Order: sequence, then structure tokens, then C-alpha cells
Amino acid sequence: MTVALCPGSFDPPTSGHLDVIRRCARLFERVVVGVVINPSKQSLFSLEERVGFLKAAVADLPQVVVRHHQGLLVDFARREGAQVLVKGLRAVSDFDSELQMAQMNQTVGGIETMFMPTSPAWSFLSSSLIREVASLGGSVAGLVPDSVAEAMKERFHE
Repeated sequence: MTVALCPGSFDPPTSGHLDVIRRCARLFERVVVGVVINPSKQSLFSLEERVGFLKAAVADLPQVVVRHHQGLLVDFARREGAQVLVKGLRAVSDFDSELQMAQMNQTVGGIETMFMPTSPAWSFLSSSLIREVASLGGSVAGLVPDSVAEAMKERFHE
């Protein structure tokens, strides 16, 4: 069985993230969506909230599971039986940092990384941009799952 790991902080999960996850689900027998804890980032949503958002968003995909992890990504991949990491790329600017991480993961853990270009409809989208728009009172409907849009509205306009 081919298992792919789609890692990210998903703070919040966007329609672009879900597009990549759904496309992976068509290519791999099992997809693990890995919500990773990045100690260098201050999260808007708790780990439990992010995992919950993603579980709800992929509930219709039986081959997709959502897990969380803190530590080396290669250890997480090994634990989940993943043979490949799948990373979405929005633009050429994403490639430089993702390539470095891919090479490090291959060197340290022997795991390969595949890059999946984001669908053109979502290439402008990032979690940080979503947080900024929502914090300024803008609507993020359609750019994130409905439950995320509602949670952001509540978080920023309590």
C-alpha cells in the first residue's frame, strides 16, 4: 500500500490545502494529513481545533486520516508508514525553501518528497493571508471550509 503524508501547520486549513489533499486521495491508497506543531509559529487555532477542522473537511474521503505530530517529520512519516511526503507549491518562491526541506528529509530519513502544484484557482491563497483578511473584518467564505470561516469570524469579532 502506498501511503502519502501531507504535512502542514494548517492554521487555518484553506481551500488550497484541501485541493491538494483531495488530489492526493485520488493518487494514493492512503493519505495521512499531518498537522505539525511548529514551535517558531504562534498559532491562531489550537492543535485540536486544526485537527477537527481537517477531519470534518475530509470526512467523505475514507482513505484520508488526520493525525498530529511534534518533532522530526521523518519520524512522523516512519511512524505512519508513509513512503512519500507531498507538498503543495503555490509559486516559484515556495520552491526554494521546500527544496531544502525535501533534501534534508531525504538525507536524514530517506523519504522522498513530491511537489504538487496548487490548482490555479488557489495559487494566491495562504493561511497567513486568510488570517490577515479575517482579522481586518473581511470575509473568507469560500476560501476556507465553512466551519473555519465561522470560527475565524467568532475569533476576531468576539
